[in-house]
Amino acid sequence: MEGSRVAKGYSFEITEDKQGEFRVAFKYNSEKIFTTEGYSSKARAKRAIESFRKNGSLAPVVDRSKSAA
Repeated sequence: MEGSRVAKGYSFEITEDKQGEFRVAFKYNSEKIFTTEGYSSKARAKRAIESFRKNGSLAPVVDRSKSAA
């Protein structure tokens, strides 16, 4: 990733489940932060990663908690 910043400790991990679907996990060190739905191809999983990279920092925060703080 020449010329770009790398977030240390963070990674995307693509795995294939028993049904043959590809899933993306976003991890910090070894802790899984979230996992996506299953995708029918690895190319679709990679497109999901690119979408997270492109749009993730622009996504609004929706707070549906009941706490005011």
